[in-house]
Amino acid sequence: MKRAFFFCFISYVVALMAAFFSGSYFVDENLWKAITVGHVIATIVIYISSVLVKNSSLYDPFWSVAPLLIALYLSYVSLEVGGSLTKILLVLLPISYWSFRLTNNWRRSWQGLTHEDFRYIDLKQRFKKYSYLIDFFGIHMYPTLQVNLSLLPLYYVLINDVTEVPLFLYIASIFTFSAIILEHVADEQMYKFRSNPENKGKTMDLLLWRFSRHPNYLGEVLFWWGIFFMSLSLSLSNLWLLICPLSMTLMFTLVTCSMMDQRSLKSRPDYASYMDRTSQLLLWKPKS
Repeated sequence: MKRAFFFCFISYVVALMAAFFSGSYFVDENLWKAITVGHVIATIVIYISSVLVKNSSLYDPFWSVAPLLIALYLSYVSLEVGGSLTKILLVLLPISYWSFRLTNNWRRSWQGLTHEDFRYIDLKQRFKKYSYLIDFFGIHMYPTLQVNLSLLPLYYVLINDVTEVPLFLYIASIFTFSAIILEHVADEQMYKFRSNPENKGKTMDLLLWRFSRHPNYLGEVLFWWGIFFMSLSLSLSNLWLLICPLSMTLMFTLVTCSMMDQRSLKSRPDYASYMDRTSQLLLWKPKS
């Protein structure tokens, strides 16, 4: 396990260095272009590493690590041009909480390089002839581009300064914190449920999971809406950024939740009835 963590750590350090050097060529041209190039190059490095160990789950922590690094970089740039420290903290604190919590959640559940997420295995087996293309574009690059798009409102919050921090930014920050807390609580409830050997093969339908089949994903989706609301709190002209959280919502509802449901239907006899009576994402009263 130590060797696996070391390989993962080195891969991410190399990815960070590659992102920094590749992105630096475009900083003077366009800051977001530089970030996007760095984000993509880092993904390619992680993809190569995952191919070397034949395990696409090496990409999993990228989801929570990359956004924090991008947020820190944008915060640094904002401070350099005299940006409001209060505004930066209202944005950076919830993102930091989200990143550290989600990364730690990955760490404690990671089983090393011998275990790969069933979704990746299913995708590569379903399209065996094009498995490398599916691995690169579907498993690695698509999530990166989705996150990159969903982080775009962050750019408009941190780079475009305001003379006074609006009240709505405080509200948006609290909303974002609340979304992360929801995700945190849901993950902890599921972790405790799965930690009990007596629950093996059973469906979690207690607490938050009684009202939603995926309350943790609901918190995740709302987190990205919170990022959007932050940009909207500064200017209504940022309304066009609605496409950012909307596309993330569609990814979770149409792809992620669906794949999890199909997997559970195959492995748990009671999941079909749970699925019939319980909302997919929103917290809602279960059907009787």
